[in-house]
Amino acid sequence: MASPTETSAPDAMRCYRHPDRETLLSCSNCERPICTSCMTSAAVGVRCPECARGDRSVKTTPSPAARVRVARARGDVAIATTVLVVVNVLVFLVEMAQGVTVRGLGDAQVVQDGGLYAAAVADGEWYRMVTAGFLHAGLIHIAFNMWLLWVLGGALERYAGAARMLLIYFAAILWGSAGALLVNPDSLTIGASGGVFGLMAALFLLERQRGVALLGSSVGGLLLLNLIITFVLPGISVGGHIGGILGGAAAGFILSDFGKGHLAYSRLALQGWALSAVLLVGAVVVGVAVS
Repeated sequence: MASPTETSAPDAMRCYRHPDRETLLSCSNCERPICTSCMTSAAVGVRCPECARGDRSVKTTPSPAARVRVARARGDVAIATTVLVVVNVLVFLVEMAQGVTVRGLGDAQVVQDGGLYAAAVADGEWYRMVTAGFLHAGLIHIAFNMWLLWVLGGALERYAGAARMLLIYFAAILWGSAGALLVNPDSLTIGASGGVFGLMAALFLLERQRGVALLGSSVGGLLLLNLIITFVLPGISVGGHIGGILGGAAAGFILSDFGKGHLAYSRLALQGWALSAVLLVGAVVVGVAVS
């Protein structure tokens, strides 16, 4: 005797705007998963906030791979962000083992070998434009940067994927280094602040373009507050922070096809990847040129 066929409930997705909320709904236009708080009733089906405000006659369906990423990656651990945080913490432990205290006092060979200053870059050590982003001056410095990296990078990675988050982050790191070399060429500059500011800029750009607030509220206030701190407190690399903002925003523009597409799932043609490479290499060229 044949047993009855068993049926199971469909796998729940997670709302692309609220990763902690499971849902079985998706936008009838772009097919991204949405919760009941985000949906807007339409003549046919329901729409996400962006599609409800846009041209309803145009169907902007993402690729199958993008739909899988949007539907399934929301609740996953942000692996790339976690690796970045772990590497930064491990490097700081090496600094402490070499004499740097939690207050940032002392000297460490790893800082001398990887920190950013113009004379070394002029001698061909351009790699310092990257390595300086993994060094920190004290416990408060690294704790603040890693908290922001964990929150901002994790949100962006779960939304747009690891590759796009990393492109934005390292574009910001490199352009932050270029900005630091331009404004304070003779000062030793270290810290992940340029990358963090670039993440804030990309998230702010995403909010302005698509109305998506990944942090639950606008990142604009956080960006403004940190800019005020940049100009008020001494010992902060103004060039590094401004350069990071410009690098992160530029990468976000490229990923969103300069506002015509979507930062999270717009397909990058050969031109887009070429522009991304130019953005990264261009930062190194500028950094070497001003050193």
